[in-house]
Amino acid sequence: MVVSFDRVNHDILMSRVARRIGDKRLLGILRRFLQAGLMQDGVCVARDEGTPQGGPLSPLVANLLLDDLDQLLDSRGHRFCRYADDCNIYVRSLAAGQRVMDSVTRFLEGKLKLRVNRDKSAVAPVGDRKFLGHRLLLNGKLGISPKSVKRAKDKIREITRRNRGGKFAQVISELNSFLVGWTIYYRFAACRFELQCLDEWVRRKLRCYRLKQCKRGNALARFLKRLGASPSLAHRVASSGKGWWRLALTQPVHQAMSADWFASQGLVSLTIKYDLLRH
Repeated sequence: MVVSFDRVNHDILMSRVARRIGDKRLLGILRRFLQAGLMQDGVCVARDEGTPQGGPLSPLVANLLLDDLDQLLDSRGHRFCRYADDCNIYVRSLAAGQRVMDSVTRFLEGKLKLRVNRDKSAVAPVGDRKFLGHRLLLNGKLGISPKSVKRAKDKIREITRRNRGGKFAQVISELNSFLVGWTIYYRFAACRFELQCLDEWVRRKLRCYRLKQCKRGNALARFLKRLGASPSLAHRVASSGKGWWRLALTQPVHQAMSADWFASQGLVSLTIKYDLLRH
């Protein structure tokens, strides 16, 4: 379930904040923060509802307002996870899930005057839903959502696009910055197999990038021979009519640009980083 805060009632929100904060000066500052004007097409538009998108205080006030929801779910004995406006509630059946969805929606929209985002909210088996990029596996462990892997691959494609013209070392540096942070975020998920597959895919993308830098012909053959490929196989690859993606999977290229070679170039291994974080 996802709650939208673009229509939150300021009076209801401030009443919830006043339960915990007695300083009227601080309450006044928060009220001014909520009512700060919004720039639209170069014009400042007054804001009488909603919280500023991306504002540093928005997650805090969301938690203060949705504390009522947490207490409601606790009182009913529900298992749930909530982070700001994103909440997953776990029940035993789809029928129970629909009843809870209807009840919680009435509470949020009736009492708190919030709007439930029905496009992003659904009743579904636990394995079909994601939460902060994770999903629950059948054994109860955390896994990575397939959409999260897809977004990671999209980012890697952007960094390793073959027409960007950057130096190979620069591409590896940018990849490392992204991959290290991504692995740290998912370090609690049971995802070693997914990371191993992603490692292999990243190396294949980089092989394509490096081969294209050589162009075709003698430069490509010299590059492969320098990395230990036999002259006959190196010239066979260089004269091949296959595209870069297919060439990157051939045995001479795979052996010349091995995982150890990429490690020598400074590329971070996701599986090694993951193992270090887990231990």
